[in-house]
Amino acid sequence: MLVTLKQIAEELGISITTVSKALKEYPDVSKKTRKLVRETASLLNYKPNAFAVNLRTKESKTIGLIIPEIVHHFFSSVIKGIISQAEKKGYLVITLQSNESYELEKKQLNLLLSKRVDGILISLANETADFKHLTEITEQETPLVMFDKIAKVVKCSKVIIDDRKAAYKATAHLISIGCTRIAHFRGPLLPQNSIDRFLGYKQALTDHNITYDASLVYLLKDMSFEEGAFYAKQLLKDHNDVDGIFINTDLVAIGAISALTQMGIKIPDQINVVGFSNWFMSSVISPSLTTINQPGFQMGKKAFKILYKQIKDKKKNKGITYKEHILETDLIIRDSTKQ
Repeated sequence: MLVTLKQIAEELGISITTVSKALKEYPDVSKKTRKLVRETASLLNYKPNAFAVNLRTKESKTIGLIIPEIVHHFFSSVIKGIISQAEKKGYLVITLQSNESYELEKKQLNLLLSKRVDGILISLANETADFKHLTEITEQETPLVMFDKIAKVVKCSKVIIDDRKAAYKATAHLISIGCTRIAHFRGPLLPQNSIDRFLGYKQALTDHNITYDASLVYLLKDMSFEEGAFYAKQLLKDHNDVDGIFINTDLVAIGAISALTQMGIKIPDQINVVGFSNWFMSSVISPSLTTINQPGFQMGKKAFKILYKQIKDKKKNKGITYKEHILETDLIIRDSTKQ
């Protein structure tokens, strides 16, 4: 049974107003009375009515988070980063998974708005090509921050990495160790990060006087372990002279390494492999995977901090300034590429 302010007042023989003021540390209530009220409230296990507090402050103390998939190592790291900061500020995080579906993403955004969340964090689904549902949120002045998979045309704050620069770095590493026939397993056509990683790969080839060959680029849909294995086998059928592969994400790269190893290909002696994200499995497989370290935890922390500031600015009727924050990445060299 919930303890009320009335019960505390009756217990102490004072008014409900005095109890309420004492719990809020009003200076017109004596220190002695405030101390007595706090002690009694603690003894009776009094918990403030969150709904009433939210009505008074015009805050729900909740934020919405929409991500493409929860089980992905990168996104689980992002979630940890967000929650680590949200808890410090007393916020509850409602986490939803879009399953890379545009329609589900739209429904989830409407659900969060109906719950009157104070702000929304989102990484877009691969299917999302129309951004009207996102611009409507910003037009309603609900604080919105995108991270990782973003839409450049939507006016809101964003937390990203420089995917093009990171992909360039990965491809340039393969070139630096002598690779001249470098394949690329890319993600779907829509996500901006997939586009940028492809462009970084292509630019690195051009800058190092290696002719771009479109037949060495394989378009993946699910970005799964199974797809990695399938396209590694397909690559060997199509091009037996390949000596390097830059792969869009580590899970796919691990699938490719597994298939290549089963086929008797020696990594890195015959084919060098570079992944992307630095998933925890990347360091324990054999051979361990050279990869781009994508700072998921830091991305989550930064995204929440930006959203929190926007929520507070909105409450103070301040104008929201949109920012694009770019986090640094680095190349982790392991055994899947020649030293």
